[in-house]
Amino acid sequence: MIKFQRKQLLTAVLASLAFSAPAFADLKIGFNVPLTGFAAADGKSALEGAKLAVAQANAKGGVAGQKLELVIYDDQASPKEAVPVATKLVEKDKVVGAVSGSYSGSTRAAAGIFQQGKVPYVVAYAIHPEITLTGDYMFRTAAMGEVQGRAGSMLAHNLGKKRVAVITLKNDFGQALAAGFKEGAAKFGLQIVNEYEYGMQDRQFGALVSKVKSDNPDIIYASGYFFTAGPLVSQLRAAGVTAPIIGQEGYDSDKFIEIAGAAAEGTYLTTSLDRDSDSPATKSFMAEFRKATGVNADMVAAGTYTATSVLIEGLQKTGGKGGDALKNALAAGTFETPIGKLAFNDLHEVKKDVQVQIVKDKAFRRHSVISGPLLSPPSKAK
Repeated sequence: MIKFQRKQLLTAVLASLAFSAPAFADLKIGFNVPLTGFAAADGKSALEGAKLAVAQANAKGGVAGQKLELVIYDDQASPKEAVPVATKLVEKDKVVGAVSGSYSGSTRAAAGIFQQGKVPYVVAYAIHPEITLTGDYMFRTAAMGEVQGRAGSMLAHNLGKKRVAVITLKNDFGQALAAGFKEGAAKFGLQIVNEYEYGMQDRQFGALVSKVKSDNPDIIYASGYFFTAGPLVSQLRAAGVTAPIIGQEGYDSDKFIEIAGAAAEGTYLTTSLDRDSDSPATKSFMAEFRKATGVNADMVAAGTYTATSVLIEGLQKTGGKGGDALKNALAAGTFETPIGKLAFNDLHEVKKDVQVQIVKDKAFRRHSVISGPLLSPPSKAK
């Protein structure tokens, strides 16, 4: 009799566990990020930002009683690698949503896979305009490239400069920025005295620097990542070029200041992160990131934390459901984030102010804020 009762009890317990298990199954969030290759440093910042967002959500109980799991794959910032990564996340891992912590080329390649799989995909800092044009499951929390470029032209105008040398990194990132800058330059009557391009692998800029020096511009608009911008700015200053330099969010890393050294002083950059912000969301993120990692947050970390947090907030609104429910929750939401208050338009782009930082005493400090109709992203209505 006792044996029979024990067997009944064991059966009841196992049945209870079987029925309750789905409530505690992990909700999987996909994450493509460059952890090896030329973009690995940015990838590490992105990963730390995403991990912090997930850890904070799990510490508060997760979503609808379910723990969040960040499913991470290295895409090497390569379109070729990004396609199988996205395919695995959709088909094998069955992620409920995904975040891009990668560059424009790899993000564009992955976007079609997520769109086809009806998996909402929140893009942290890839700025190419075609990403959101992929379809209605795409969302971008950063200002797109053309918008940032137009902000750069407004900054040049606000600084009272007229003659501009444009130096463009020859990839999706650089070309989107240059297109926006030239559009804005026409509106503000800026004169582009010369345009130059360089490749991702370039670190020696002697010939280009000589030409820019000969141009004698009032100001320089130079796109790049910290690992290209550091050597470029350093060599421009070493050659005696004194014109102010406007960079963008690719410069937004302490590593830019380390590489460029004293030459970094006075460099402007248009970006998403205002380190001197009084916003509780920004101040809390900066402190928590420093506590978790031991280093200062950069734009990539802040942007990826934001994209991941936005996706999680959407999941909280749907009770953990993905697909159309999550897509609609994201589209209708307003989000308080470390990079500002965000809401998506009908193309799932955000309209937000652009922060201008300046390197001062070996640190990024607030210079000004660029705002206005010029920063409006495209929409389906236009």
